[in-house]
Amino acid sequence: MFESQFGAAQDLRPLVQRLKKPPAEWRRRDLAALCLEQGIRVVNFRYPSFDGKLRELRLPVSSPTYLDRILAAGERVDGSSLFPGLFDPGASDLYAVPVYRWAFLDPWAPDELHLVCRFADRGGDPCPLTPDNVLAKAAADLRERTGFELEALAELELYLILERGDDRFTGRSQRNYHQSAPYLHGRAIADEILRAAAAVTGCVKYCHGEVGYIDRLESNDPELNGRRVEQYEVELDLVPIEDLGCWLSVLRWLVRAIADRHGASVTYVPKLDEGMAGSGMHLHLALARGGRNVMRDAEGELSEAARGLVGGVLRHAVPLTAFGNTVAGSYLRLVPNQEAPTRLCWGRSNRSALVRVPLDFATERRLDRAMNPLEDGPYPEELARPTVEYRSPDGSAFSHLLLAGVALAATDGLTDPATLDLAAATEVRGQLGHQVEQSADLGRLPGSAVEAARRLEEERAFFERGGFPPRAIDKVISQLRSEADEDLSERLRRLPAAERLAESRRLMHKDLHKH
Repeated sequence: MFESQFGAAQDLRPLVQRLKKPPAEWRRRDLAALCLEQGIRVVNFRYPSFDGKLRELRLPVSSPTYLDRILAAGERVDGSSLFPGLFDPGASDLYAVPVYRWAFLDPWAPDELHLVCRFADRGGDPCPLTPDNVLAKAAADLRERTGFELEALAELELYLILERGDDRFTGRSQRNYHQSAPYLHGRAIADEILRAAAAVTGCVKYCHGEVGYIDRLESNDPELNGRRVEQYEVELDLVPIEDLGCWLSVLRWLVRAIADRHGASVTYVPKLDEGMAGSGMHLHLALARGGRNVMRDAEGELSEAARGLVGGVLRHAVPLTAFGNTVAGSYLRLVPNQEAPTRLCWGRSNRSALVRVPLDFATERRLDRAMNPLEDGPYPEELARPTVEYRSPDGSAFSHLLLAGVALAATDGLTDPATLDLAAATEVRGQLGHQVEQSADLGRLPGSAVEAARRLEEERAFFERGGFPPRAIDKVISQLRSEADEDLSERLRRLPAAERLAESRRLMHKDLHKH
């Protein structure tokens, strides 16, 4: 028996079972032996480009020598094509080098092995210009400066776009939360997403129907018009933050590939229609030391480190929106008095706050005995893994840069005692909308992509000191400015109702597959 990298439970992923050791112990010889002895004929190098989409380079297993060579040194790729604007065309060669612990078996082709890669420069060092290495550096700096490991999980919300086969079992608008078949028309797709994502990543908590449901969407986009759309959420479990960067890219690819196999489509856009639930990509954050969660103190309250983490995220939340909310539709989701936040504050179980402290299973009474009084087995150890939830990001995010920015904010929060004062001053209790006076004293998130670009420009030095390449920041700012959405809400309000709805839909739907 062997242990999973995520805890004491056995890791049931097919590749882990075949190699008979946890991913952290995988070596080149293990993967080479798997390919040669178990009929693997294709090695597929995978890596995200700047837009976050997972790219691929397929290599045949043609000989043991060739296999050993590509597993050891990867292959050459064109950085200027993968990351437009970050490289000069005359100096854009990169090595895509496989990360062995990020290997997985293809869910549908039994003779294919995928390896997620990172990028190295011509000297063999991690290339400082690529987002994967920006994230790795930020995570490493946090560990070195604070002694903490930053773990994170993501709640990836999305809409499945389905053909309307008939009118049976029509759902209800805004009533899709945890819905089940036959009212959940994409149930077969969601089931394959759950099974495949669990087998590939080993860190999936669940997949379920979310609130949003539109029985017949109206759009100028033929991929959307007349379709039934259902909202879902896939939640990944806590992993080191650089691993989350990998698995988020893989998960987004998997979901699209599975929807396509079923003749459906999928989108991660922040908003699909007026008055309908938007899609976020909430991040849960936790600090660990020596493999143990340190988010609670001995009295069960948020620890000083956890409050520093909260203060750091709040201090830098405004420029972070430039990485986490990158299209005009993002700011049609981030509106007051909804479950999407607009104010710089935090609270306990408060879904209108930017950062909230959710339930963490740390109950006074054993939950199993509360409902099953005769239960006499041992209760799982370390069942409670407290987190704080950062709620503004959405599916348009530049995921690696967002996670890197969060790591830098966490480091700042853990090393500057002033962030504890900020956390104390920005805590809210109850629903934020009912606290008018306190709400007026709290800062706001940007109201447009253009404003987010401006705020990132103002605070870019913080990110550049943490390893963000100036060209990457320039590229993000340029893309945000191209949205030209400043004063968008006011412009929409001045339009007649029908024109406002048409323009809102145009803005929401223009980014269907941008990220």
